[in-house]
Amino acid sequence: MGKGFYISKTVGVVGIVLGAGALVTIIALSVVYSQEKSKNNENEVKPTDAVTSAPTTAPSNEPWDQWRLPQTLSPQTYNVTLWPRLEPDPTGLYIFTGMSSVVFRCVEKTNLILIHSNKLNMTKQPTLMALGSKPAPIIESIVMHTKTQYMAIHLKDELTAGESYELYTEFVGELADDLGGFYRSEYNENGVKKVVATTQMQATDARKAFPCFDEPAMKAVFHITLYHDPATVALSNVDSTLVTRTTFAATEVMSTYLLAFIVSDFGFIEQNIDKLQIRIFARQEAINAGQGEYALIVTGPILKFFERYYNVSYPLPKSDQIALPDFNAGAMENWGLITYRETALLYDKEISSNGNKERIVTVIAHELAHQWFGNLVTLRWWNDLWLNEGFASYVEYLGAAEAEPDWNVKDLIVLNDVHRVFAIDALASSHPLSSKEEEIQKPEQISEVFDTISYSKGASVLRMLSDFLTEAVFTQGLQTYLNYFEFNNTVYTDLWHHLQLAVDRNNNSLPKTVQEIMDRWVLQMGFPVVTIDTTTGQITQEHFLLDPETKPDRPSEFNYEWFVPISWTKNETTQPLYWLLNKNGDADEWVLANINVTGYYRVNYDNDNWQRLLNSIPVINRAQLIDDAFNLAKAGIIETTLALRTTLFLNSETEYMPWEAALDNLDYFYLMFDRTEVYGHMQKYVGRQVKDLFDYFTRLTNWQDVPQGHTDHIKANLRSTVYCSAIAAGGEEEWNFAWEQFQNATIASEKDKLRAAMACATEPWLLNRYLKYTLDPEKIRKQDATSTIINIASNVVGQPLAWDFVRANWEYIFKQYGGGSFSFSNLINGVTKRFSTQFELQQLIQFKDDNAHIGFGSGSLAIQQSIERTNANIKWIEKNQKAVLDWFKNPS
Repeated sequence: MGKGFYISKTVGVVGIVLGAGALVTIIALSVVYSQEKSKNNENEVKPTDAVTSAPTTAPSNEPWDQWRLPQTLSPQTYNVTLWPRLEPDPTGLYIFTGMSSVVFRCVEKTNLILIHSNKLNMTKQPTLMALGSKPAPIIESIVMHTKTQYMAIHLKDELTAGESYELYTEFVGELADDLGGFYRSEYNENGVKKVVATTQMQATDARKAFPCFDEPAMKAVFHITLYHDPATVALSNVDSTLVTRTTFAATEVMSTYLLAFIVSDFGFIEQNIDKLQIRIFARQEAINAGQGEYALIVTGPILKFFERYYNVSYPLPKSDQIALPDFNAGAMENWGLITYRETALLYDKEISSNGNKERIVTVIAHELAHQWFGNLVTLRWWNDLWLNEGFASYVEYLGAAEAEPDWNVKDLIVLNDVHRVFAIDALASSHPLSSKEEEIQKPEQISEVFDTISYSKGASVLRMLSDFLTEAVFTQGLQTYLNYFEFNNTVYTDLWHHLQLAVDRNNNSLPKTVQEIMDRWVLQMGFPVVTIDTTTGQITQEHFLLDPETKPDRPSEFNYEWFVPISWTKNETTQPLYWLLNKNGDADEWVLANINVTGYYRVNYDNDNWQRLLNSIPVINRAQLIDDAFNLAKAGIIETTLALRTTLFLNSETEYMPWEAALDNLDYFYLMFDRTEVYGHMQKYVGRQVKDLFDYFTRLTNWQDVPQGHTDHIKANLRSTVYCSAIAAGGEEEWNFAWEQFQNATIASEKDKLRAAMACATEPWLLNRYLKYTLDPEKIRKQDATSTIINIASNVVGQPLAWDFVRANWEYIFKQYGGGSFSFSNLINGVTKRFSTQFELQQLIQFKDDNAHIGFGSGSLAIQQSIERTNANIKWIEKNQKAVLDWFKNPS
């Protein structure tokens, strides 16, 4: 396949230029819409008389009943004009009006134009014009298919293959607060309510902004024009001519999901690096307070790093990043106009913690990595999302390390991604990284693949691949891949092909091809536990399952065996890479395997070697040993008391990663036992272990000073703990004070800390009141509803209240928020993670049955995982509670 195709500017604007009467037309559309709104009391946009809605019928084999577009038409250019209203109409509704022209080429003759359109009201019958020598067919009828989100335009005659046509539409939609498509975000500044019109198109919401061929492989050039108030500024993916009517330059060839356009009165700061304009936009108050300065400082070095890493210049003339008060995701990689939650972009040096700072630099690096990997070269379909997000989740640490070289941030991938995803991928209800295209069709199925597997497992296996290929070979293959497919679409095996070419060029020796090795990590769920017996030298691998009695939901053509690259040491000396290609292998004198946790597998040893390994091992592997031991114990492979013994050395440990690994794993014990007598003994033990660490830092520095180390505890980092402790010890007066501070806070990270702390209350009525607040966007923003409920569920007092609340309000939650703007998988996992009794299991099963008619959206898999996890918890407690109690009473 070639390097992509280009459309000349002449062809791109044929028949699309909007004349001087455009503004009048848009005003007329608004009038039409207001008249139609007065005719009905429903919130949904109704079709005009020229467009009919399809009746509800049984599914058929007709193309409009399929979830994928037919390959008969190929879009080339769009010209879209939109006018968002930042003031409500007399009915209190916010709207936007628009017109759109799309030039497309007919690939195969057809008498049907199928184009995505969701929640848009056509205010004028669409028109079709031929751009070739033959006239366009007459439109016979237009039908809206709301289930599959299509506008089906039936033609009297067929379109001619090879010819180009222009489809023109005029429409109106609601500028809703649903966090998807073209939506509104609200905030107060100096007592004045302000509104931002902004976008979030990924994965399937560009169709809510204008009719379009809304699939990632349907790339095109976009011409965007926005009408807006003179006091506001309009932004989009590319540069613009700034007037009340802002017309943007043509984009590069790109996918619909990467489009962005925003109207606001935000302020910005900027700098230019090698003629590249870099700007940070945010609320004027935040810009004035200097909260965008850290993002501006790190963006340039990260961009330059990725230019070197990819060996491809940044493909756009500017890089805008904007912090939005309401944003469902953490950030979105829109090409040239990246959108963020405020907490992911804005930093206050007095209030924000090191954790806030770390998140900002890694999220910025993640989104900038996508400007090439994902935007310049785009995956053909969402079943391969893991490669896009997994890659960015891996190299975000490389980019962050470039901006903050003293932080050792690369090691944190082990805690943040590898260990995190192990917990999910050890379930029999996990899923492979890559699915078949036909398995990922509906919007809710697409939303469901944006999960921990895609991000964190994707990052983990790509890191492993880079390690065993060597970074030099990995980047060579990556560079030729990007160069070959720029402005085009790929499948994941295209990357394997280019990596193999790099391997061959460098005469690297692999036991199998890149594809043969990696298919086993990509096409089957789960991961192995490698067991090493140092007394015999025998090595074996088995599929690691949290509950060994369960069976994977999916068969595997590879029988759950992997080609495992094992890095290892002997006598404190690193040895050549060992490949375990079958169930069994052998070597001699093993000491430590999986150096620096570069491999995506767990390691078990004989008892003698476990004892040897607790002394004199690298920091990152001390964290690995703890995490491996605790999870092997959860699966019944080793005794739980052996895992607990890995925490004995913590009384002399001063490094961050082992402590974090220990606390993450002990958190499971808190969840299982904080309603039993085990809890008190466990608290005493942890208190004794942490005392020396506290004394160490007390001797090292005054608590009011800020140490140099990135992961040392400092004043700003204690805010969350202090706030939570104060709320837990207090009552209504303290809670109300925190609520007042929350409402008045102007720094996003401070608001987040206060919002989380209010979930620490111990009075049930306060927590119940707080839960009700999550249903009121005036009190808790929709973007924060999920995490607030989860925070309450993390409180032992609040957990049953949160569970009851979710069950009682599921229909409202599901219908109000929808699958795109409410993270159902996180919510379901969050409110059920403490479940460990038969009664709770039955409640969970009943919840699933009672709400089957409503649905669970992107949380469907999470329901199955929660049931499996609860079953495993029940078995584990029955087996281990007495031994754990005895051990905490007398640790040894």
